[in-house]
Amino acid sequence: MHISSKLPQAETSIFAVMSGLANEYNAINLSQGFPNFQVSRELIKDVNQQMLADKNQYAPMTGVLELRQAIAQKIKFLFDRDINPDTQITITAGATQALFTAITAFISTGDEAIIFEPAYDSYDPAVRLNGGIPSYISLSAPDFKIDWDQVRDAINERTKLLIFNTPNNPGGFVFDREDMLRLAEITKNTDIVVISDEVYEHIIFDGLQHQSALLFDDLFARTIAVYSFGKTFHATGWKTGYVVAPENLMKEFRKVHQFNVFSVNTPIQYALAEYMKDPENYIHIPSFYQSKRDFFVDALQESRFKVLPSHGTYFQLLDYSAISSQKEFDFAVWLTKEKGVAAIPISSFYHDKRNQQILRFAFPKDEDTLLRAARILCEV
Repeated sequence: MHISSKLPQAETSIFAVMSGLANEYNAINLSQGFPNFQVSRELIKDVNQQMLADKNQYAPMTGVLELRQAIAQKIKFLFDRDINPDTQITITAGATQALFTAITAFISTGDEAIIFEPAYDSYDPAVRLNGGIPSYISLSAPDFKIDWDQVRDAINERTKLLIFNTPNNPGGFVFDREDMLRLAEITKNTDIVVISDEVYEHIIFDGLQHQSALLFDDLFARTIAVYSFGKTFHATGWKTGYVVAPENLMKEFRKVHQFNVFSVNTPIQYALAEYMKDPENYIHIPSFYQSKRDFFVDALQESRFKVLPSHGTYFQLLDYSAISSQKEFDFAVWLTKEKGVAAIPISSFYHDKRNQQILRFAFPKDEDTLLRAARILCEV
């Protein structure tokens, strides 16, 4: 049987590849970004209580109202923006589903989507699956500085979407206020829809403030902002997230969402709604993860790896150019097999697989795991 592939060049995700190698060689897995510590026992208990209370049937397509209301309250508290929970918030089966749905809603055959890279690996294939053409703005280590004139030059009559991620995975850099103002200026008076991937909104360090698209009126008017409860509450396996957008954009998003997944895990939504009522459950996340970043970096002081700045996300980039001239994927495989620590080559986050001799290490781990990994890396 002949099959015409819609993604003929697609390979197995680098996350699956490196995690598979980590399992095969019993390596410390700092490749895939998931915590190895407990989710809040209070939150777990509340999920169980919701199940016992028979909150186990389909949720509304838009999400449980109590959760949408809790999100609206959080947005008011953090960004001083009034959001209508009925028309401007939709609960999703994680951020990746939200991203795919948003791209599907606004990209048609021949449309172009501007993608800032290094970029999460789901953006590009989602654009291509919908007949779109990715247009790349490539940023380079160590500072990943954006040339906004280059962005302006990349926009043409076919540009329908612009996708960015702040704090950025894998780069660890964050958009500042000036970046957001320039983005708003460049897209003003266009028909471009912006997807603002803000899943690491709470994981931001060094006194920096998350510059959400929701803070800027002109930008929010054309934005679908994407969030993840899995990242915020250390429960990546729950695959629960949400999007916030103006009503006109949300109508189009929901048209696709209802046929893509329709509704999301009901008892978890009710439990999250209760848990979010107390801001103490999320306002301390920056300091929690900064302490992990600092612990990991301090433990690497005697290594030959060069530590690059990480101002957000729970990933740390390490430059190994003083150790090896191998390409990133080859060095990552060698490090996993021969030394017992798995990481991700950042070349996997670029369309041209460029080699910068940098690996991404995930640090949402307990201190024992981070220390064991750091000791190995110090011996490389």
